[in-house]
Amino acid sequence: MPYEKLNMSRGIMFVFLLVSSMGFAQQATEKLPRPKLVVGIMVDQMRWDYLYRYYDRYQPNGFKRMLKEGFACENTMIDYVPTVTGIGHSTVYTGSVPAIHGITANNFYINATGQPINCVSDSTVQTVGSSSNAGKTSPRNLLATTITDELKLATNFRSKVIGIALKSNAAILPAGHLADAAYWFDGTSGNMITSTYYMNELPKWAQEFNAKKLPEKYLKQNWNTLYDLNAYVQSLSDDNPYEEKSSGQEKSVFPVNTSGMIGKNFSILPETPFGNTYTLDMARAAIENEKLGEGGQTDFLALSFSATDGVGHKKGINAVEIEDIYLRLDKDLASFLTYLDNKIGKGNYTLFLTADHGAGHNARFLMDRKAPAGIWKGEEALAELNALLEKKYHVANLTMHARSPQLFLNHPLILKNHLNSDSIKQDCIRFLKPQPGVAFVVDMDRVGETALPEEIKTRIINGYNPHRSGAIQVILAPGWQFGALEPGWRSGTVGTSHGAWNPYDAHIPAIFMGWGIKQGRTVRQTHMTDIAPTLASLLRVQMPNGTIGKAIPEALK
Repeated sequence: MPYEKLNMSRGIMFVFLLVSSMGFAQQATEKLPRPKLVVGIMVDQMRWDYLYRYYDRYQPNGFKRMLKEGFACENTMIDYVPTVTGIGHSTVYTGSVPAIHGITANNFYINATGQPINCVSDSTVQTVGSSSNAGKTSPRNLLATTITDELKLATNFRSKVIGIALKSNAAILPAGHLADAAYWFDGTSGNMITSTYYMNELPKWAQEFNAKKLPEKYLKQNWNTLYDLNAYVQSLSDDNPYEEKSSGQEKSVFPVNTSGMIGKNFSILPETPFGNTYTLDMARAAIENEKLGEGGQTDFLALSFSATDGVGHKKGINAVEIEDIYLRLDKDLASFLTYLDNKIGKGNYTLFLTADHGAGHNARFLMDRKAPAGIWKGEEALAELNALLEKKYHVANLTMHARSPQLFLNHPLILKNHLNSDSIKQDCIRFLKPQPGVAFVVDMDRVGETALPEEIKTRIINGYNPHRSGAIQVILAPGWQFGALEPGWRSGTVGTSHGAWNPYDAHIPAIFMGWGIKQGRTVRQTHMTDIAPTLASLLRVQMPNGTIGKAIPEALK
């Protein structure tokens, strides 16, 4: 080959290799598309219909903006019973159910030992941020990973994950096992605290936040309605017999003298809308000081608004207080979304909103209006049952319960006295079945053999963990509530509660908005367990390791 042609060939090859290497270099540095920040919002005790019950009164940039710009799943159902806070927060973030993730209630028993346990209690850690025991908590009782854990693993721990709520379980369980931090409210000190599971000392910014003493500042304002009292047409009259009085009040009416409730502690804060505002104050402080959304990897902020539950339990779903707290939350959310637009950039973050459970109408309220309802005097019935069992087996306290229609057997006591647990269960079932308001009584080990509607059967199975669940599940008739012996909302006579399979407890909002999300809605049935796998698809990370839900493809671009 002539020298000139050889030289030209070498030149062409050089150019080809140069272009190719540039292409490979560009390909190697091309960044996986993800949002800068994911914000998970859970509203404790938010029924799905609250999105529309007060729709006409919401501001344009709060709930309405989420519904208009985001993707709304209008028929999202909870997959298990009982429907309570600890399970709800665990299920949303694991995409799993109590049978797998192990959080079977807020408080439950370990069947092998008979020991009671809170879903986030951990005696191996200490409180950070106060001298109380409110920080002896961690996510160790959660048996599955969360979507926040999977994000940390997918980015080799370069993503930051922080959980914030008034309740410890609502901050800890969503943040997962691998979180950088979780913070919750200590009513004794009035501080946001954490535990030594995460750190040995609060960061300087959190100490400075606590030094502002915002709970005291808010409570000194007193709680009056946001608008004229006569405008609250979606609620009963302010003075009605279905509400529990707040501390220090002669009647459950506005204004609520929160300034007069500041005593030795600040435990009243979660029973006011100020608790939600305070949660967002902490969220903004975390975003600013932890520089969430600025690190080159997707960060995750898990928020939960607990005050809606505190107010809901005491006042019920038809109270002016509930209408007012949602109007105020809507206003706070509108302000927070504008803050995210300015700080992170509109279109740079993904947000979702859901709830851990709903709530039913007050049973007395329904009965007074001739609707089917009632109060099952559960604690009274279970005390009578224990007395009958003691008389037959000559052993006291053979059964226990955890403030829900679920009965635990005292297995250590049964083994110690060489008793037959199956015989005891059958005695319990025979006693409970004829009780007024009881629809079904189910031996948890024989759910498949029990004549039940398939939907209820599936939810019982999903909720049953043999190590941490009761031996017998009681399903009450629609509209019926479990009544405790103590006065107040737990008795069932005032306020409201939750825990049932029925739509009032199990139908929750689910809205996705922002980066990677289509605008629209679906009315097909989706599930609480579908939220985590949808986020996993969006973020292109592995689903949590206990996930049983499925991604919602209609929501994703």
